[in-house]
Amino acid sequence: PVANATITPGPLSHQVHPGDPVTLRCSVQVGSAPVTFTWLHNGQEVAWGPILELGNVDVGHSGTYQCVATNQLGQDGHRVFRALSPELALEVTPQGHGGTVAAGVAGALLFLLLLVAVIVAWHWWHR
Repeated sequence: PVANATITPGPLSHQVHPGDPVTLRCSVQVGSAPVTFTWLHNGQEVAWGPILELGNVDVGHSGTYQCVATNQLGQDGHRVFRALSPELALEVTPQGHGGTVAAGVAGALLFLLLLVAVIVAWHWWHR
């Protein structure tokens, strides 16, 4: 039999940015060889094998991921054992624009300061 399928790296929730690579590994604590692994994304089969590599993720990769570990016991292959991992939630979010906003505000303040300096200098010059 197989038991205790887990996905690493944990925890059960990940937040990544578009373009980031994501690698997930499925393993079992108990399992007689051969163990096969199937990956589910939002309940749909998407890949096979112990490692799921998602290169250059985008919002379409958001959702829940699970791995299913399966093996057969006995020579007839009729007894099948499965272990389903807990769900891992992956959220692909755009990077914030905080730096761009801060630069814009700083630029506007600098412009305002220069404008005030020019006005003061003009008034002083024309006295």
